[in-house]
Amino acid sequence: MTSSVNDLEILLRSRVPIIVVETRDEKRALDVFRRLALRTGQPVMRWSVTTGLQRIDLDLQAQAHAKEPDQALAQIKATGTTGLYLLLDFHPYLEDPTLVRMLKEIALGYGKATHTLVFISHACELPDELHALSARFDLSMPDREALKRWVNEEARHWAAAHPGQKVKTDNRTLDQLLKQLGGLTETDARRLIRSAIHDDGAITESDLPDIMQTKYRLLDQGGALSFELDTAEFGDVGGLNALKRWLEQRKHAFLEPDPALDAPRGILLVGVQGGGKSLAAKAVAGLWQLPLLRLDFGTLYNKFFGETERNLRSSLRTAEAMAPCVLWIDEIEKAIASGDYDSGTSKRVLGSLLTWLAERDKPVFLVATANRIDNLPPELIRKGRMDEIFFVDLPDITTRVQIFEIHLRKRDRQPHQFDLLQLAGASDGFSGAEIEQAVVAALYLAKEQNSELGTDHLLTELRQTRPLSVVMAERLQALRDWARDRTVSAN
Repeated sequence: MTSSVNDLEILLRSRVPIIVVETRDEKRALDVFRRLALRTGQPVMRWSVTTGLQRIDLDLQAQAHAKEPDQALAQIKATGTTGLYLLLDFHPYLEDPTLVRMLKEIALGYGKATHTLVFISHACELPDELHALSARFDLSMPDREALKRWVNEEARHWAAAHPGQKVKTDNRTLDQLLKQLGGLTETDARRLIRSAIHDDGAITESDLPDIMQTKYRLLDQGGALSFELDTAEFGDVGGLNALKRWLEQRKHAFLEPDPALDAPRGILLVGVQGGGKSLAAKAVAGLWQLPLLRLDFGTLYNKFFGETERNLRSSLRTAEAMAPCVLWIDEIEKAIASGDYDSGTSKRVLGSLLTWLAERDKPVFLVATANRIDNLPPELIRKGRMDEIFFVDLPDITTRVQIFEIHLRKRDRQPHQFDLLQLAGASDGFSGAEIEQAVVAALYLAKEQNSELGTDHLLTELRQTRPLSVVMAERLQALRDWARDRTVSAN
């Protein structure tokens, strides 16, 4: 809380007339301004459509005559006293040109009467004419000490209701719980703490997955970010040994930051379609035992001007609140490729993403995948934005053996009953996805023949398939030529 008050005081010294605070924790935002008023002695007024204008740093009654937004703005404009005016849920009125003009006149008159307008809402996008007169302020989230204090308080409440008993946990589980509660409001954090304790009077490792899923549901705003539950174990990915080794080397530096080492920031996986890039992205989260969030740029884009960028900011804030986590952007080249009818949206999205990549201080590890590297802007793939660019090529014969083993086991077949070397030789040029589909097709063939799946069924399907490496041989060779001296092999 103290850091938020300090940051806000610094912002006010810059003499910006309009401040936007996007938050779902209105109570905490009001508390920050109350604390600021106690420190600076500056009057703080709040307005809502139900209570009108009311001074919150003193115990005064609301002024009912200023309930209407035009009345409230007229009163603010006519007042010569310096003050902060907190406008709660004012965003629906920002489509009224008369009110927008009144807001602009108040802001332009800042030098004569220091009226600072503060919009507090779950979401607030200012009209263009107010943008240059505004700044955004983000509340700092509760720190670890506050979270630990709430855990102790809830544990005492439970113990008081159950005489002679104490809440049980261990240091490792408590540490994981505190990490998972990061990014939540006090109300939500206490709710999750109570839910963990309630059933058995203990905080155990089995509580953590449910807490993480509930946390995501609390943060999710039905947008472009999805919570991937089926993070694959890294053993389910054939090959990619160099990538696995790279991730193992950096696991500790990401989960337990070392001042002597730069924390890992992210990787870009480039390669042929079906080569295992998406599975590898999921497996990063599985290897590091972190939640995986997937950013869907198809859902992110909105036809209304400015909405796409706001959706991106909201998604990135949610990812930071879920930290430590892995953020996966699939086929990133489609997300930032501009077109003739783009109105500059892709460039603005790219700018917002690059700014976040450079400035983020939360442990969010980015995994981006791409099929068409030539569509990516150089400012995204240069060193510093990403830690490394890995090229995921078609699997070699050893990796193809592993892939057959994986997909046969998934379908309750024993790999040793098949001639894996013969299958691997017959599938030269096949991607991992194409091998999986060959296994699926062979199962249908065996069922049609009313026989048990065998090597011959798999060979038949492999011979009937033309892999992408044959159908699009020229494009694949061009991609390999580009990657040869520009990327690190993932295998």
